[in-house]
Amino acid sequence: MYFAALLARTEDGWEASDTDLDDVETLSDLTDLAREASVDEDTVLVFIEQEDAWFGVVRVDGEEDPRIYVSDASAAARSSYGEILLTDELLGREPGAEDSIAALEELVGLDGTEDGEPETPDNSTTDEDDDGPDPDAVPAGPLGDTGVLSDLGLPEAELLMLRTEALAEIADALGAAEVLETVR
Repeated sequence: MYFAALLARTEDGWEASDTDLDDVETLSDLTDLAREASVDEDTVLVFIEQEDAWFGVVRVDGEEDPRIYVSDASAAARSSYGEILLTDELLGREPGAEDSIAALEELVGLDGTEDGEPETPDNSTTDEDDDGPDPDAVPAGPLGDTGVLSDLGLPEAELLMLRTEALAEIADALGAAEVLETVR
């Protein structure tokens, strides 16, 4: 079960709205959605939560690049909404590197066999051939900007300790618990 909401900062406090992420396919789409909810290019927070698995916070301040925090990257990687947040940049990968490598391997046929030769135990690759950890593996645990909410009242250490009911606790720290509850 997913929950997604926008919290837009205004002169009078926070305004909350639930949001439908069905048409959101990229971080850019999500950022545009947040900017549309912004009043005078003020701060907008996008909360995404998969019940008891992970949560993410995206902070958009005017035209600045979005700041992202994900509570459990490996859990988020198994979610279509989580994949939106886990950009190459956040994961420390070269943008598009995964696609380029896959395309080159397909083009060159780098499966370890000659054309038409069946794969046998003698020429197959095994886990024993690995040189170390998979560079494309998504790390378990928190990932991203742990200071994303520090100036709004939630220090990094407290953000890192949140597990269940995290969005309610974040909203409480921001003074937005009541407005967030109206859209839950």
